Amino acid sequence: MRRTGIYGIGSFIEGKEVTNKDFEETLDTSDEWIQTRTGIERRIFAEDNVETSDMSYFAAVRALEHAEEKAEDLDLIIVASVTGDYPFPSVSSMIQDRLGAHKAAAMDIGAACAGFAYGVVTASQFISTGTYDRILVVGAEKLSKVTDFTDRNTAVLFGDGAGAAVVGPVGNDRGLLSFELGADGSGGSHIIANPYLYMNGREVFKFAVRQMGDTCMNLLEKANLTKDDVDYFVPHQANIRIMEAARQRLELPKEKMATTVHKYGNTSASSIPIALVEDLNRGKIKDGDLVVMVGFGSGLVWGGLALRWGR
Repeated sequence: MRRTGIYGIGSFIEGKEVTNKDFEETLDTSDEWIQTRTGIERRIFAEDNVETSDMSYFAAVRALEHAEEKAEDLDLIIVASVTGDYPFPSVSSMIQDRLGAHKAAAMDIGAACAGFAYGVVTASQFISTGTYDRILVVGAEKLSKVTDFTDRNTAVLFGDGAGAAVVGPVGNDRGLLSFELGADGSGGSHIIANPYLYMNGREVFKFAVRQMGDTCMNLLEKANLTKDDVDYFVPHQANIRIMEAARQRLELPKEKMATTVHKYGNTSASSIPIALVEDLNRGKIKDGDLVVMVGFGSGLVWGGLALRWGR
């Protein structure tokens, strides 16, 4: 059985910057109220003519360039998104054609904010068995099109963006060491888009604080590792208080946790790969580092990865 690792990553998060001050003009809220409760200072909304498939494509091109891989060599494209351009066709099939990845199969995964973890784990099943060698995993969302901008409880939370990773087989001392995927459908009513996003913030917060910490510990146990082995933590960027609770459970210093929520808000399936790109470029993630990634979201679902960085 082959190990699965990340060859290269890329992101796209461009458009209109919306600050907390901007929301003060339309909602009964304040910059202080938003920052205190969420850690968010601003977010990026994609332009009206930029769809989820566009952001996915640009992130994918950058990931392929970083990995020094060609689109025509991809065997499979997985896009994690709950805000596709259309109910069908899939975002993955749209970018398959645009990339020129003509031999690649394509499928979308609807696992909300845990989508990137679900995508990497799905890809690893094909790679570990030798079925496929090169897989593109994308997390992308245009949440601005399902956000109710009259609801102060949710309007300030979300942003748009895409992150992508090229994954493939790596050496035995690198790659995916353990993973966890889970769901609790009884909590599905706590986060719904019909057609606009509704969230029971109190219940989601309680679930997330518990599950993020539990998943981190489960990942380490499955890999026969301890907290001391963790070099870097990349949580889903939903809320700084949730992230901090998980970091403290791992007993990590603040400088070992990725934090982009203040700049981009909650970008759902794209938040983990976007944070990976930023901190890899800043030199915070190095070859051989043990990186723990955990996401949670609507479903309710969660997913986590413990990965030894490098090829």
